[in-house]
Amino acid sequence: MRPLDEKETTMVFEKLFKFTGPNLKHLLERSSAEGPDPEPGRYCLRLHKNRVFYASESLVRRATAVSRTRLAGVGTPIGKFTHGGAFHLTVHALDLLAAHARRRVWLKPDTERSFLFGNSVPKSALARITENTKSGDGVVVMSMADVPLGFGVAARGAQDCRKADTNAVVVLHQSDAGEYLRKEEELM
Repeated sequence: MRPLDEKETTMVFEKLFKFTGPNLKHLLERSSAEGPDPEPGRYCLRLHKNRVFYASESLVRRATAVSRTRLAGVGTPIGKFTHGGAFHLTVHALDLLAAHARRRVWLKPDTERSFLFGNSVPKSALARITENTKSGDGVVVMSMADVPLGFGVAARGAQDCRKADTNAVVVLHQSDAGEYLRKEEELM
């Protein structure tokens, strides 16, 4: 397990910034309540076996006692680097993104299942959308009960959604909570 280098950090921050915007600083600057240390530490990002982990500094210090071959991971896995060098957020990052998201989309209750099966969001499934959403922005998909279901990229802005056809895709699917069941083997 090692800290991310400059190129990797830039890629991870760009992807997270797409969803959180200026709230990104709150992810790493918030104090940690984990561990026996009397003073709360901060959170950091670490790379282990092409996966990026979000963990408290005290947890990372304690994990150095475990050999690399035996260490499965530390903290929350938020994404992974592909063989081609691209960074992809995984479903594990959903709670972090939902807490700090800048833009959200709410689905009608009868259409949540379709999104959880890995489908993109059509306009007919849309209940609400954050006003300043533009095409290409990262959005967190929520249920009407404010439960985060997944995340994706806005295919249309908030203004375009009003004029769009009912079958037009509004949010392109990237990840959802249903992946815990569909891709159980890959997530570990």
